[in-house]
Amino acid sequence: MPDKHRSIKFNIEDRVGRIAFARAPLNIFNIAMMHEIADAVGECAGRRDLVAILFEAAQGARAFSAGVAVEEHAEETIYQMLDSFHGIFRALAQSGKPTVAVVDGAALGGGCEIVAACDIVIASERARFGQPEIKLGVFPPVAAVLLPRIIGERRARELVLTGELVDAQEALRLGLVNAVVPQGELEQKTQEVLVKLRELSAPALEATKRALDMARGRSFDDALKQVEDLYLNELMKTEDAREGIKAFMEKRKPEWKNR
Repeated sequence: MPDKHRSIKFNIEDRVGRIAFARAPLNIFNIAMMHEIADAVGECAGRRDLVAILFEAAQGARAFSAGVAVEEHAEETIYQMLDSFHGIFRALAQSGKPTVAVVDGAALGGGCEIVAACDIVIASERARFGQPEIKLGVFPPVAAVLLPRIIGERRARELVLTGELVDAQEALRLGLVNAVVPQGELEQKTQEVLVKLRELSAPALEATKRALDMARGRSFDDALKQVEDLYLNELMKTEDAREGIKAFMEKRKPEWKNR
């Protein structure tokens, strides 16, 4: 697929959409770049067979992302900037696709918020994470929502209120990342994760992610009612759900149709 983007590299290959940030050296998000990211996510959402959206830095970058351009926090662009950035997260939520972040170097500010929004995060040993916005006299809206859910209320408040950075091992201990590997093993570990996802049904993965998301913040009874409705009236009407059960009964490997 030809890449029409200027600030990212985007391709869909073997049922995975890979979005590589390509504003070297620090992959600082400006409004144009954020529109490109959201557009790429939207394109991935339209692919029924896609099993994952992956975020990474393009080759040659020194950081996953050092965050949103400070100059676009100016009064004349702040509304457009925030709408553009939050548009990425709204697009991800609407897509329902599992998300993977591969982090080599710093993931700060908006970069850390994208990490927090992903389902699976693989980091190199040199990765660093943090929300330093408070040092500019502002706060990170997405992190204020997501970080407490991921790493717990106390530690999230500390990181957001102090702007403290954490290394890869501390991020692993906190639950912000799933795995830490040497820099040279990042792609190998990434492929191990993608192989597992590619073995599965895309509609089943999407329904599962939607179930996990819709249950968050609801009472148990309400969450169970919503998830039960999704299971019975959407998931179980897919060909893949019927095929998976039939294959198990027939003691064979399922043949996914991704529908």
